[in-house]
Amino acid sequence: MVVQRIGIVGCGLMGSGIAQCAAEAGCQVVVKEADEALLAKGLNRIHAAWDRSVAKGKATEEQRGTWLQNLHGTLVFADLAECELVVEAIPERLDLKLPTFTELDRVLGPAAILCTNTSSLSVAQLSPALAPARLPRLAGLHFFNPVPMMPLVEVVRTLATSEDTLTALRAFVQQLGKTAVMAPDAPGFIVNRLLVPYLLDAVRCAEQRLSTVEDIDTGMKLGCGHPMGPLHLSDFIGLDTMQSVAEVMFEAFGEPRFKAPALLRQLVAAGRLGRKTGSGFYRWEGEKRMEALPM
Repeated sequence: MVVQRIGIVGCGLMGSGIAQCAAEAGCQVVVKEADEALLAKGLNRIHAAWDRSVAKGKATEEQRGTWLQNLHGTLVFADLAECELVVEAIPERLDLKLPTFTELDRVLGPAAILCTNTSSLSVAQLSPALAPARLPRLAGLHFFNPVPMMPLVEVVRTLATSEDTLTALRAFVQQLGKTAVMAPDAPGFIVNRLLVPYLLDAVRCAEQRLSTVEDIDTGMKLGCGHPMGPLHLSDFIGLDTMQSVAEVMFEAFGEPRFKAPALLRQLVAAGRLGRKTGSGFYRWEGEKRMEALPM
């Protein structure tokens, strides 16, 4: 199966990244957002990325023109009706996801595959929003941030997901030029199950004044060969997102290593969410990390 028309629900950082990759892979992409302002912000983010690619000589004007023709925005679910695959990329809240999936199930054709980009919730929790006939075509398709740069996608199977669906999703991931790994439908899947405790331990080290924020990051970067340190990465992910994922995983497993540290909660309460708010463990100027901030 070669996906020719894909729908993306949500055009934030993750949704816009998925849409960008799919458009570059030759898919007709329909991105649905809740209002004009959010849609314009997401589409402008994609256009700016393509402008930078042309300016750096990584893409031609002709390629950029083709990608622009592949990308379409909408505010209504009905415009997704012809999509063969839809990926939901809205906030990690079941009260938002369940009505979204009910509406998607209503407008999509019977053969369409429905996926969620959730990083922490169980995919099976979305099942009550769907008709029984759709359940074999429900799965998780977990991309990593920033989507255009990260080569991995976790394909998450529920107990009801069919082999045909999994085959189609593996092919789609390959179509995007990325690598798929199969993950169980358990909170955190594979990567976050291992990554989140590591990041939370780094926050605890900062909380306990083991060393400075910069030295904790430098130690893990140079000592373990990581591309960025854990506190830098936490700012990049978003401290509110980290807290949310930690809470879901702690509820699921009850293990202390998944519990959000007090320092993380304090930073989130203070509005220091990392890169997206300009401050977290570090001060940020746009995409550029600046000096570490007092804790």
